[in-house]
Amino acid sequence: MAWFRRTKKNIETQDKKEFDEGHWIKCPKCDEIMHKTQWENNFYLCTKCDYHFRIGSEEYFKIIFDEGEYKEFDKKVTSLDPLEFVDTKKYKDRINETIKKTGLYDAIRNTTGKINGKQCVISAMDFKFIGGSIGSVVGEKIARAAQKAIKEKCPYIIISKSGGARMMEAAISLMQLAKTSAWLARLGENGLPYISVITDPTTGGASASFAMLGDIIIAEPDSLIGFAGPRVVRQATGKDLPKGFQHAEFVMEHGFLDAIVNRKDLKDKLYQLMKFMHNE
Repeated sequence: MAWFRRTKKNIETQDKKEFDEGHWIKCPKCDEIMHKTQWENNFYLCTKCDYHFRIGSEEYFKIIFDEGEYKEFDKKVTSLDPLEFVDTKKYKDRINETIKKTGLYDAIRNTTGKINGKQCVISAMDFKFIGGSIGSVVGEKIARAAQKAIKEKCPYIIISKSGGARMMEAAISLMQLAKTSAWLARLGENGLPYISVITDPTTGGASASFAMLGDIIIAEPDSLIGFAGPRVVRQATGKDLPKGFQHAEFVMEHGFLDAIVNRKDLKDKLYQLMKFMHNE
């Protein structure tokens, strides 16, 4: 029986071109590969299918405010731990670790700035801070932002992105739904518009309070919007859910939204709405 042996070295290939880690983005919807700079310049959307990636407050501020310039207020308000809550770790430790990891002090940031020259107050949520959960700080900062808008006599905008109430604060978290609703009502009493911008995902307590209380409610395409998750709803009703259930287009069709706005058009749409509702 004859044996064959390799007499030459393995086939040599050209050196693989190395790319710096984190410089390339893959779309989870259509698998398009984009350079990070290209992706950022396209408003953090897929260049092929327009998929809206989840982004944080800083990215929204840069997109919406003139020249990306704004002033943040009440930045370092942080949650206490009155319940001394412990699950897999102490709540106090979880808060401190998340602050160090994200550079955020809680799940929402308050800012003032101009959109096409028109002054406004914007609060934007960050999902990366404990799932954008609503605790005492979120409620307090929305209340302070509403006060700021009333003082400066300008429109107020909330960009929601939340998994709902923060379980580590129990009933204190649920109280924020009533607190934020009361302060948003004061905006109406003062003749000031409140515009709610819903992004992916907005669920639980956020959708049960401030996210759905806007004078105008707009959402980004295909955003998940609901109270309980689809799995919970399916189990509770015992029925299969319709296609697109709880996504922005489905919610719009059933009358809970005023418009669905592409992120590229968000700044101009907000300016248009503010000018129409508060032409001063």
